[in-house]
Amino acid sequence: MIDPVDIGGIGALDKRSMMHPFTSIAGHLAAEPRVMVRGEGVYLYDDAGQRYLDGAAGLWCVNAGHTQAPIVEAICRQAGTLEFSHCFTSFANEPSARLAAEVLSLAGDGFARVFFGLTGSDANETNIKIAWYYNHARGKPEKRKLIAQRRGYHGVTVLAGSLTGLDNVHRGFNLPLDIVSHVDTPDMYRSAEMMAGLSEEAYATVLAERLDALICEEGPETVAAFIAEPVMGVAGVLPPPKGYFEKVATVLRRHDVLFIADEVITGFGRLGTWFGMNRFGFTPDLVTLAKGLTSGYLPMSASLIGRNVWDEIANSTMAQESFGHGFTYSGHPLCAAAGLANLDFIRSRGLVERVAGLEPALSEMLEHY
Repeated sequence: MIDPVDIGGIGALDKRSMMHPFTSIAGHLAAEPRVMVRGEGVYLYDDAGQRYLDGAAGLWCVNAGHTQAPIVEAICRQAGTLEFSHCFTSFANEPSARLAAEVLSLAGDGFARVFFGLTGSDANETNIKIAWYYNHARGKPEKRKLIAQRRGYHGVTVLAGSLTGLDNVHRGFNLPLDIVSHVDTPDMYRSAEMMAGLSEEAYATVLAERLDALICEEGPETVAAFIAEPVMGVAGVLPPPKGYFEKVATVLRRHDVLFIADEVITGFGRLGTWFGMNRFGFTPDLVTLAKGLTSGYLPMSASLIGRNVWDEIANSTMAQESFGHGFTYSGHPLCAAAGLANLDFIRSRGLVERVAGLEPALSEMLEHY
């Protein structure tokens, strides 16, 4: 066992051992890593004792705050009872079954089932595969193409990275795949020139018309799904213009294209509602969840399957076959126990309502900044 002290500490060990995500290789080797050793509530502490306000909640995931005792204790209890059991071939475990039911109860009647994964990237991959499976089930396998937004973020796996509309995620990886196209970002700040003389709703109409035109150009009979974040995170924390999702949903219904809402960031209270779809008044066909599902205490994601999609699949001849998709850690009991304790913590502390109550003050402060 290597003793970090012998080579200059954890930072030195890290530099000679790890490759970091979204980090310059040369820059990391030249820098001294920040080594975090402890978290408490909204604060993080490094190995020098420096305290940091974790204003970004990790990577927009620690919704409940760091080291909350009820969540930590729930993980420990589950680890002492059943630390792992898979969910393949009808195997079940109590925490994952209960968590799926809880998520469905929060999402509402428009959703029928939950499929668990580990990251937002794999949940987006799952939702795309479910969209393709759905189209196969109804005899339309040619509907495979996907549309996302420029500067949108949906992950970094090959397919999810193709959906992500950022050049740095594409460069060096031969992405995006040729089945993916991108439409304009709904960005009222950077589109000020284009919006001159237009109301928010008129701007939303223009964006919806451009989506309609792209679907027609690609061929509606070949387009499977459109994916969007309720509030675009990496693009700059961009809320949609008024009426945007209503207009987009109308376009998608007209062309028989599924709507995937990527709620990896916005889910579980970040917008003062349980989900962004509640805040902006739309019901997608599939929803991608992760981050706030467990507040980052353990990795877990979820795909919410709309009732219309589920019913088509469940009532098709394909329902007799094995669904050829899944992960070793789908429905992991430790992760699910963390999720259950996390949702209970958020509810019992009234955190969603707290976010909604604080929003006007924050909004006013930003307006005057």
